Amino acid sequence: MAADQHVVAVDVGGTSIKAALVDRDLRAVEVLREPTRRVGEVADVGQIAELVNRLAEQCAARGCRVVGAGIAVPGIVDDDLGLVRAAVNLGWVDVPLREELEKGTGVPLLVRHDVRTGGLAEFTVGAGKGAADAMFMPVGTGIAAAVQVDGRMLGAAGYAGEIGHVVVDPGGAVCGCGTQGCLETLAAAPAFARRYAERTGRTVSDAAGVAALLATDPDARAVWRDAVDALATALLLAVTLFGPAVIVIGGGVAEAGEALVGPVREELLSRLRFQRRPEVVRAALGQDAGRVGAALLGWQAAGEPVR
Repeated sequence: MAADQHVVAVDVGGTSIKAALVDRDLRAVEVLREPTRRVGEVADVGQIAELVNRLAEQCAARGCRVVGAGIAVPGIVDDDLGLVRAAVNLGWVDVPLREELEKGTGVPLLVRHDVRTGGLAEFTVGAGKGAADAMFMPVGTGIAAAVQVDGRMLGAAGYAGEIGHVVVDPGGAVCGCGTQGCLETLAAAPAFARRYAERTGRTVSDAAGVAALLATDPDARAVWRDAVDALATALLLAVTLFGPAVIVIGGGVAEAGEALVGPVREELLSRLRFQRRPEVVRAALGQDAGRVGAALLGWQAAGEPVR
């Protein structure tokens, strides 16, 4: 692969779209970020093509050329078909995204669910590097997982990995999905502030606000403990089913570091009997996981995967 060849990495969100021109060493040499454009309630696929084309033009001006692109998308995404079955935040239902973008850009590309894209990054160059059996679980506004077994990512036509909707508290709060007691009701980022306010009548801004009170506030510790227990319950199921050697915890809540990862590790390991005992570690790539994973997809699309 010649040094003058680059790929475009795109991370699509309901609020904004981030796109980067990325070199063979996975370094971003140009970055674009725009608010997600909508036609009515539906995100405009054409905006993604425009960003890819704009970065391809910038690459040409640098004397290089774009040979592939990777697109990370939230929702239910069939990675093999490049089909977005449903993305609520984007207003998409059965959108053949890869087909439409290839027509709009002329660039070979791959489309993947955003969490599986982050997992690809962590399993290839991040905290799970070298593990054939691994799991990546970002804990943020929502919770999902990327699971790799025997070196292969599980996709299930887009339906795999929805660990945030494992029921951990059958008598608990109703989740946004309509089910009672999902993991997200106890351990997704909004749950920390909500549960702290319900318990105390006092407000905090977010999970970081609860984390800041752990040393002095027993109510904050109780909310945190409930989240840790819920995460350990869901991970026990995942370990029993999939046997990961490494569990990588990422997302905004994991910015608390060992305050979250340490107790989750301890609680999970205490519950294991016959199961494989995984390493439980914090993600290495942080907010860059989506970009790095999308760049890896771009190189795959170009026929030159990074190993």
